[in-house]
Amino acid sequence: MILTIQHVNVKSTDAIDRLIEDQILELQPRLVIEEARVRLEKRGEESPAYRVAIKIVTPGPDLMLEGADHTLRAAIAKVMNEFDQKLNERSNKRHRTVRGNLQARQFPGRAGGSGAIVR
Repeated sequence: MILTIQHVNVKSTDAIDRLIEDQILELQPRLVIEEARVRLEKRGEESPAYRVAIKIVTPGPDLMLEGADHTLRAAIAKVMNEFDQKLNERSNKRHRTVRGNLQARQFPGRAGGSGAIVR
């Protein structure tokens, strides 16, 4: 996995960089990560001042999320929570698809079949 962290108007600290690395590594059991690009940004006088954008490159569709908050740690936490929710949605969608396909095989007249009962 390649991890790139870009700092824009934000001082690079080991604690923040380690926090990001740990948070992204926590996603790996649920997701194959080829590359992660993180952009940490402080936006001058805007409110909220901190913005975090993360793009995770995977073998399937890439994940891109961003969040903003009044502290850098809060913005990171917000984005990582959104990643967790998105991964849960993907997992649930896969589960529903598999379950639906199994039901279609068991009851062909109900799900996607012709509806005709053959005797």
